[in-house]
Amino acid sequence: MTTPSVLVLRAAGTNCEIETAHAFERFDASTQTLHVNALLDEPAILKRHHVLAIPGGFSYGDDIGAGAVFACELGTRLAEPLTKFVEDGGLVLGICNGFQVLVRLGLLPGLDATLGQPELSLTDNVSHKYEDRWVRLSITSRKCVFVGDMEPPELPLAHAEGRIVARDTATLRRLHDEDRIVFQYADTEGAPTDAYPANPNGSVDAIAGLTDRTGRVLGLMPHPERALFGFHHPDWTRRSYDGSGPSDLGPGAPLFANACDWVRRER
Repeated sequence: MTTPSVLVLRAAGTNCEIETAHAFERFDASTQTLHVNALLDEPAILKRHHVLAIPGGFSYGDDIGAGAVFACELGTRLAEPLTKFVEDGGLVLGICNGFQVLVRLGLLPGLDATLGQPELSLTDNVSHKYEDRWVRLSITSRKCVFVGDMEPPELPLAHAEGRIVARDTATLRRLHDEDRIVFQYADTEGAPTDAYPANPNGSVDAIAGLTDRTGRVLGLMPHPERALFGFHHPDWTRRSYDGSGPSDLGPGAPLFANACDWVRRER
């Protein structure tokens, strides 16, 4: 049986790489955490892995826009290896800042090419402040292999530039028509909502996560790695957890489990 191999790619300012690697390791994946400069020097490293994960944080301080420098490095120097990685069946996960990188890179939503021109923007929250809260999500599509049969989760988020804006109405229509919207911010009844604070950033059509045409690339603003165990959730004191059994796993765990299971099944 194939052991899932995950490359966790970091840059200056990334701060969730340890948690992201641990989340995959919880489901028996092997992980390598690497600075982007090392991958730029040796792109062949990517071929050794089944999954590429770009974690959250503030890469390069978000000085000229969240994820902008990181995306520029990847797009100008690793476009061909990244395109081949996806087209050959690799999985890609971008969380928060990693999602911002994938959008600026054009890998998400990738409507017209695997690695195309940016079709969306992730810009300042409508509240004009940093949002740090737990949110409910609805699952809009199960096309993405990371989703599987997971229940609609509650996950924490922490960002100042998380509002998704489409280039035009035609682009937004294609996101719906081509089944690219994976998660939407939801109200207490589980319905997608534009209302603050359930939709914490004002994303168009409450979009919280997207996939590409293959269903093997996922980007989302909330942090599943920060909801790996039940005791990560604010209501953990109402239940008993010891971290050892399936019932002790948190709402973010299935994303990592499903990715590892898919690799074992398909690779």
